[in-house]
Amino acid sequence: MEITTEEHAREALAAWREVSVTVQRLEIRLAVEKLELNQMYYEQKGREEAAARTERCIRLLKDYLTDIE
Repeated sequence: MEITTEEHAREALAAWREVSVTVQRLEIRLAVEKLELNQMYYEQKGREEAAARTERCIRLLKDYLTDIE
């Protein structure tokens, strides 16, 4: 699932709640990794709004990851 907005992040989390915690952790870590790369790209291109949106998505995922660990 491609996460580009906070709504997408919430939808992904809802879908991942259906699988084991181990799989959730893996999926969330992979999504965060991809989002961090996207954020770096946006920052390099001067797209501050997109970088901020991506940071909010990362925060949502990391907060949930903290909750399940």
